[in-house]
Amino acid sequence: HGPVVYQSTRLAAYEEALARLQGSGAVFPCACSRSEIADSAVTGIEGPVYPGTCRGGLPAGKTARALRVRAASAEIHFEDALQGPVSQDLAREIGDFIVRRADGCHAYQLAVAVDDGWQGITHVVRGADLLLSTPRQIHIQTLLGMPHPIYMHLPVAVNAAGEKLSKQTHAAPLDLSRPASALWQALHHLQQSPPQSLMHASIDDAWGWASEHWQTAAITGLSSVEIA
Repeated sequence: HGPVVYQSTRLAAYEEALARLQGSGAVFPCACSRSEIADSAVTGIEGPVYPGTCRGGLPAGKTARALRVRAASAEIHFEDALQGPVSQDLAREIGDFIVRRADGCHAYQLAVAVDDGWQGITHVVRGADLLLSTPRQIHIQTLLGMPHPIYMHLPVAVNAAGEKLSKQTHAAPLDLSRPASALWQALHHLQQSPPQSLMHASIDDAWGWASEHWQTAAITGLSSVEIA
C-alpha cells in the first residue's frame, strides 16, 4: 500500500529510461506517418507491422516524429497464470513499436514497464484484452535489466454485442455506494460462487471472502464474460 502515483508525475523517469534505451541502440527515431506505414506494411496481430523504414536512419529530408524500440528477433515466451503459455514473434507479428509518440507522450508499453519495475511489482492481474501487449513490456524489461512479473489476464466483461464495457461503449458506472455488491457481481461472473449474503457485507469482509476462496481453475478457458 502507498499513495496513488500518477504517470503525469513520472515523466522524468520515462525520459531516463528512453535515454538508456537510446544509449544501447535499442531505440531509433522514426519519421513515418500512420498512412505511410499502412501503405507499405504487412498485417500483424494488431494491424500493420512497421516495415523498418527508419530503422537504419531517417530518410533524407525527413524529420523524426516518434521513437521506436527495435523488436526482438526471437520469440518471446511467458506463462500466464490463467491463459497458459503465450508465445509471440515480436518482430514478425508486431514489429518495431512506438515508445514515445509524435505528440511527445510516452507510450503505455514504456510507462507500465518502467513503473512496474520502479514499484517492485511481482504480480500483474489485468484484463485479457491486454494479453497480446505483454511481450512488448517483457522486451522493454529485458532491455532495461528489469525483472519480469508474473502475469494473470482475466476474462474481460463485455456487453451482448461482445464489446468491452467502457465509457466508449456507454457502460453504466459502478455504484460506489454499494461496493460489496459490485465485487459480488465480479466474483459471480468469474465463476467463484460467492454467497448471496456477500452482497450486503462490508467491503472488507467481501474482499476477505474473495481472497480466501479464490479459485483460478474455475475461470480457466474464459476470454470474456457477458454482463447483462
